[in-house]
Formats: sequence, C-alpha cells, structure tokens
Amino acid sequence: MTALVLLPVLVAPAVVGAFAGGGTRRWFGGRAEGQRAEAQAAKDAAAAAFYELDTAQRDLRISIETITAVDDSPAGRRVVADFAALGARIDEVSGRYITAVDAHDLDRDQLEASVAARARTELTAAKDELVAVKRDLDRFGESLGPLLGKAETQLARLAPAVERARQALLGASGALDAVREKGLAADDLAARLAALSPELTRLNEGAGRHGVAATVERAERVQREAAAIRAEAERLPEQAAEIDHRLVSLRTRAQALTTRAGQVDPVLSELRRRFVAACWQDLQQVPARSAENVAQAERKLDEAKAARNAQRWADATALLSTVRALLNTTDEAVSAAGERLARLNAVQKDPQGEIERTRFAVRDAQRLAMTGRATPDPRHARPLDDAVGRLDRAVGTLEGRNPDYWHFLTETDAVRRTVARVVAEIREERGGGPAH
Repeated sequence: MTALVLLPVLVAPAVVGAFAGGGTRRWFGGRAEGQRAEAQAAKDAAAAAFYELDTAQRDLRISIETITAVDDSPAGRRVVADFAALGARIDEVSGRYITAVDAHDLDRDQLEASVAARARTELTAAKDELVAVKRDLDRFGESLGPLLGKAETQLARLAPAVERARQALLGASGALDAVREKGLAADDLAARLAALSPELTRLNEGAGRHGVAATVERAERVQREAAAIRAEAERLPEQAAEIDHRLVSLRTRAQALTTRAGQVDPVLSELRRRFVAACWQDLQQVPARSAENVAQAERKLDEAKAARNAQRWADATALLSTVRALLNTTDEAVSAAGERLARLNAVQKDPQGEIERTRFAVRDAQRLAMTGRATPDPRHARPLDDAVGRLDRAVGTLEGRNPDYWHFLTETDAVRRTVARVVAEIREERGGGPAH
C-alpha cells in the first residue's frame, strides 16, 4: 500500500518535466546530471587549453619566421627543426582533444552517468596533454631570446637601410643632373650610377627573396657607392676649375723655367773658367736636359688641355702630375748649377769656415759620446774617429795650385752626415737626453 501511495509522487515530477517546455532534457537523477556538469567543465577547460596552445603556437611561429628570415646558421636551422618537432607533438595532442570532443555529445538527452564520467576523464586527459605541451612550447620560446633579439635588431636595420640606399641613389642622380646643367658631361659617373640599377631592382624585390642580411649588406653597399658618386659629381665643377688653374700655372712655370734654363750656360762658363773639371762636369748636360724636359712638359700640357676639354678628368689630372714632375726635375737641375757656383765661391773665399763648422760638429759629437763615461762606446767612437780622419784628408786636398773644392765640400757634407747619425743613435739610446 505504501508503494502505491508513493508512486504518483515520484512519477509526477518526471511527467511535469517532460511537458515543461522546448529543449528541456529528460533527467535521470542527480548523479547523472552531476557527471554531465563535470564533463562539461572538463570540456570547457580542455577548450581553453586548446585555444591557449593554438595562440601560443601562432605567436611563436612569427618568432621562428623572424629568426629564419635572418639567421641561416646551424643554431637557426636547429630552432626550425625543434619547432617542427613541437608542432608534431601539438598536432598529436590536438588530434586526441578533437577526437575526445567529437566522441561525446554532452548535450544529448538520456546521457548516462558512465558516459559522462568517461567523457570527463578523456577530456581532462586531453586538457592535461594540451597544458603540458603548452608548457614545453613556452620554455622553447624563452630559449629563443638571444636569437630572436639578434634577428629583430637586423630586421629593424632593414627598412632604414633600404630607404637610405634609395635616397642616396636619388641624391646621386640629382647631383649628376646639376653638373650636366653646368655643361659637364660626367659620363663615367653616369655609367657607375647606371651599374647600380640591378642592385636597386634586388632591393625592391625585398628580403623575402634575398634574405635580410644580404639585403641589408646590399643596401649599405649601394648607399656607399651612390654617396661616392654624388660626392664626385658635386666636386666636378671645383675639379674642372682646379684643372684649369693648374694648366695656366704649370704653363707659366714652364715658360719661367725656359728663361732660367737659358741662364745655366753663363754659370757653367764661369765654373769652367775658375774651377777644375771635377767641380762642374756633372752639370754639363743641364741646359740640354732642361730644354728637353720643358719641351716635353709643354707637350704634356697640350695633351692635358685636350683631355680637360673632352672632360676626361682622370687623364687630365694624370698628365698634369707628369708635367709637374718634369718641371720639378728641371727646376732642381737649374737651381743646382747656381747653387754649385755659390758654394764654390764661398769655400774658395773662406775654406776655413767650412773646416771649422765641420770640426765643431765632430767635437760636439765626441763630447756627447763621453758624457757620463770614462771611455766612449766603440760603436760611437769608431765612426767619429773615422770622421776626423776623413776631414783631415779633405782638408789636405785643398793644398796645391788648383784644389778640387767640390770634392772638399762633398767630403765635409759626408762627415757631418756621419756625425749627425752617431748623435741621433746616442740620444736614442739615452732616451732622448740632452747633448751635454
């Protein structure tokens, strides 16, 4: 009787629930519903873990792409391999998570408690795997710090480097246009600028095709070369004016040397009349050589003028350097004749002055060699003694009716050079100390 009384009380709620409205589940007691809730919570947790892992993997892939765009070293290639291995693990655990989700419809009616429990277990296991591989992924990401920092630094250099290269090319092109407006062709510079066009094409193709490091290096090289072209172009007007000035200056100098060379013959005539042959024989060819050098210099000046008119600046500069060298040689030769006569006149008039000047230099060196010593160092004493003997022999050549004054002067010059070398050695050994 008791059972008959209670039965309507237990059945009624179920019946009421069955007709309570759309979407209402058929309930099978508190335990089943609790298992369903726990399974749903496990499903939500696994979904959150899956989302976090997917987000982390996407973010890390960007870092990997940043590194591989810059770093082709063994370390960079190892990073790619390690990330691929982690990707394979992620695919595995993600597959098991998706399988677990697809295997259980937690929203269906009449979900048995055992099925809900199994779903909770499988989804929790999937979540744990997702969390574990996410932890490994995070550790891997942290280990990329140095490589990623280096790669980001290079990438940060990329865009500014390419832009600087483009601006340098524009600057070079503008400088060439400016000098052309002044009537200067600058064809060689234009050819050099045109040769940079393929490099600009490669820069425009980007680092994705040529690599970051190679693109940065190319951009910096293009910038340097374009800057050099611009600098040379901007200097062209000044260079042209300088060449024009040198053409006039060197031609004037050549004309002056022609006049001076004509004065060598009277000097040689006096040398022949008053001094022995040894004093002037080496000067005999000065007039002829001077005239030849000046004539050659004038021909080179004509060639330099033609090169300048053709705007072959390098050729003009080289020819002018040749002219200058020829005129310098001629100037020295012409001056040598006059200086020879002046020195011979001086020593003929007062040979004792040359002797005393040389003896003073020897004595001064001897005093320095003895400073702080009881006896001089043989390395210093021997050349100084030889210098004394050489001076005495030179003085002896002045005896006689027609002394060789030029030989005497070359000997005294040699003695003073020897003495100066010994003095320099002593002072160097003594740390540059005073002579006395």
